[in-house]
Parts: sequence; structure tokens; C-alpha cells
Amino acid sequence: MEKEKYLRQLSPIDEILELPAMKDLILNYPRTVMVNATRTVINELRRTIIATKKEDELRSISLEPDDLVPLIHELVKEVMSPSLRRVINATGVVIHTNLGRSILAPLAVDAILSVASNYSNLEFNLDEGVRGSRHSHVEDLLRSLTGAEAAMIVNNNAGAVLLALSAIAEGKEVIISRGQLVEIGGSFRIPDVMCQSGAILKEVGTTNKTYLEDYQKAIGEETALLLKAHTSNFRVVGFSAEVPLQDLVALGKKHKLPVMEDLGSGVLVDLSKYGLSHEPTVCESVKTGVDVVTFSGDKLLGAPQAGVIIGKEKLIAVMKKHPLARALRVDKLTLAGLEETLRLYLDPAKAIEEIPTLSMILAPLPKLKKKAEKLAKKLKEKVGTKYSIEVIEDVSMVGGGALPLEELPTAIVALSTKNLSASKLESKLRKSDPPILGRVREDKVLLDVRTIQPEEIGEIAGVLATIS
Repeated sequence: MEKEKYLRQLSPIDEILELPAMKDLILNYPRTVMVNATRTVINELRRTIIATKKEDELRSISLEPDDLVPLIHELVKEVMSPSLRRVINATGVVIHTNLGRSILAPLAVDAILSVASNYSNLEFNLDEGVRGSRHSHVEDLLRSLTGAEAAMIVNNNAGAVLLALSAIAEGKEVIISRGQLVEIGGSFRIPDVMCQSGAILKEVGTTNKTYLEDYQKAIGEETALLLKAHTSNFRVVGFSAEVPLQDLVALGKKHKLPVMEDLGSGVLVDLSKYGLSHEPTVCESVKTGVDVVTFSGDKLLGAPQAGVIIGKEKLIAVMKKHPLARALRVDKLTLAGLEETLRLYLDPAKAIEEIPTLSMILAPLPKLKKKAEKLAKKLKEKVGTKYSIEVIEDVSMVGGGALPLEELPTAIVALSTKNLSASKLESKLRKSDPPILGRVREDKVLLDVRTIQPEEIGEIAGVLATIS
């Protein structure tokens, strides 16, 4: 084979860039990106020619400059497309960690946009005309909503736990039940956080049973803190026992030791009033007299990612002055979204209606059935008889390490087609624009309407109509 002949036919990059079609593209894309994409396509062709072993295969390779333009264009579009993209969540998992957890209320989004596009009083006291504190923007709201003496915000709950332990117990012992040494997302474990803080872990009890006397016996001269970690992402059921927070607080007062609770997901409304399992609320924790409570902003609270720390003013003040506080501090966008979300909780009924995380979790089955029927009808209008489309009942999950045993009755649209396997259809939906993420079962793709936004119904139908 005369591979050298084919290699010599490859056009120079400058020559390809002078093509009329390429000049049109350069008007819309940075020249540097166009040059790099052209070079990549040429190099790939070169490698293909070198690797080809049959003459007829070589002859099938198009080396015409005009034929390379579409390849270059596709590569440029890929490079210029954002890595972080909007997706349609049809999985039914409301607080989906891989999909960004909670989506924000419209008012919170508006607040973020306003602060992002303007200067703000992030650390400026407008009343006194002097430097202020970024903590002040949400502290009053959190005190009002939870009954805590003080509050501060850091970048996530792991950071909140790290800061609290570093400020309160560095070099000292922290007593915690062995059954509460949880692992959170990304293989991140409570013992690892404690070790990083400089605190010394002291486990008590067993995996399934821990009693108050276990804590009592473990208290010594080096003890600095009693820690309770709420197992929000799993449950120990059956032959089990754990110490109620109020009993741990009483023990702490007896020995003049602070008590801290890591609530994990954190919730400001009693979900049991709406037919769900009881999840300890932040207010309930504060009422026990606990010294410090930490929880996430982007889970059951339905706010941006943040770590919320509330508790006794004396301890919070120490944390605010700790060197880690600056490393873990949140930006103006997080504070804007969090403040507006918290403001919604001043009217619990409004919070449940307007905070997407809560409204999706509490959506009743009849409403979901109507939504599923609407989606099914729209799909049938777009794809006709090409797909088998049916509405069936199923269950959704809360997700995000919250209410792990809770199954939410839901309605789903089940799709199947003779032309594609369920796994192939799922792949095509996942790679569409926008990407649509569902789940696969019994050779059907399931679209759970609980997490599908109303305005996305038409988009899903449009995408499905393009899949063959």
C-alpha cells in the first residue's frame, strides 16, 4: 500500500481555514479553537491512514477539505459546550446528589441573579457605614426560625463539622457512638473529618446498641465534646438502641461538656404531619438545649449547598474567629440563595408550596397521575405508534441521604420500542440535548414525573421524536 501517497494528500491547516465554510464558522467561534480542532481532525486522519491495513479501506477515507468541515464543526461544538449542563431529572430521586441535589425556588434564583450582576453589601454595614460581617445576612433569620442563639454558614456540612470540631475539641477527645460513625457521599467518613480536625475519636457502645452509661464511663479529663451524628442516610432497625439527644444534653451539663449534633440533612418542617416518616427537625434539636447543631443547606432545606452551624453564642463566636472559618466561608451567591430560601420558611405553608424540594417530596399521587397522563399524551402526539407508552404506578425516593426507608408513591411513564433495547434508548436519552435521565427496568425506560418540571414535558416529547 502506498500510505505515503494518502498522507501527502492531507491538506495543510492554513488551507482548510481558508475554505468559505470555515470562514463562516470563524465568525462564530474563537479562531484558536478552530485551529486546534482542525489540527486534531488532521492528526486523527493521519493516525487512521497509518493504522489502516487494507487498500480498499484506505480508498474509502475522504480527504477532501470540504468533507472535513463537518468533522471540525462537531469537534468545535463539543469543545465550546459547557461541561456543567442542565439535565432533565426523570429518575424520581428528588435530592439527587449526582444531579446537583436541590433545585432552588424562583425567588432564590432571582436573589442570586440580582447579587451576581451587581455590587452588594456582602461585608458592609449600611447603617453604620463600616465593615460588616457576611454572617449577618442569614443569622437573624436562622435565630428566628430555629430558636438558636447564634448561627454561621460555611461551604458544606462536612466543613461545618470540621470547623466545629477544630474550634471546640482540637487535641481533645470527642465521644461518639460507634453506630453513628457514618460514611457520607464520596466515601467521606465522619472519623476522617474528626481526624482532620485534630480531635481524638473515642467510640462507645456497639454498632446497634449504645446506652447513656457508655458515654458516662468514657468521660475523662481529656474529654472536650459529646457528639451525636444523625444517621440520615441509613437506619439501624430491629435489635437496636441509641441515646436520645435530650439525655446526652443532660449528661453534658452534668459534666460541663458541650454537646453537638450533626443532623446531616436538616429540616425545618415536621414532615410527619404530611404522612412521611418523622425526621428530627432543627427546632426540636435546639429545644433540647444542645450546644451546637450542624446540617446541610442543599438537602431537605432546599437551599444552595452550604453548611449551617447554629447553637450557643459563645461557641459560635469561637468558630467565627477560627482560621478555618475563612477557608470554609461561602460566597455572596450562596448567601443570597440561602437567605431567600430561609425567608420562605417564615410562612411554612408557602415554603412547602414554593420550595421545589419540599413540593416534589410532598406531591400527592393523584396530582402525579395527571402529570404522567399529560406527558404520555404529549409523547403519543409526537411519536405516534413507534413507542409503547403506558402510565403505571411506582415509587420515588427522597435521596440525598435523607429518609432512606421512605418510598413515595408515584406515577411513571414507561417507554419501550421494538427498534431499540431499553438500555440503548436510555443511552440515547442521556446523550440528547438536553440530557434526559430516567431509569431502566424490565426492558423499559421509566420516566418518573415527580422530578420532571412542568415546562420539561414538551422538551421530553421533542427529544423522543428525534430518536430512532
